[in-house]
Amino acid sequence: MTRGYTLLILNFAHPLTEPQIAKIAALAGQAVDEVRTIPAQLDLEAPFAPQAAALADAAGLSPEAWQTTPLVVALPSLNYATAALLAEMHGRMGYFPPVVRLRPIEGAIPPRFEVAEVLDLQAIRARARTRR
Repeated sequence: MTRGYTLLILNFAHPLTEPQIAKIAALAGQAVDEVRTIPAQLDLEAPFAPQAAALADAAGLSPEAWQTTPLVVALPSLNYATAALLAEMHGRMGYFPPVVRLRPIEGAIPPRFEVAEVLDLQAIRARARTRR
């Protein structure tokens, strides 16, 4: 991966389609170099913090790569898993990663989803700090 020019998508959700990946690239203004799909089946009876760390480990990034690789994240749908994973990634990266928001395509049979936006969580955080 060439730093600064291509994206790595860390996908902790359902498999992404080619149109979804193309939309992420267009919204981010960068080509997608790789999509890493990491299964995010959590044990609901076990603590989530160590499971979130294991999910982040499964992405296969070195400490340096966590801090320097341009990436976008498709989060798991379970809200508690998402919260724990975002905290884990923030600790490794030093900032919140941008995340993909999917929405259902109205009237699609079978159900299909499209990329609605890429949320810049770090920018959202920075704006929120002005409202302290």
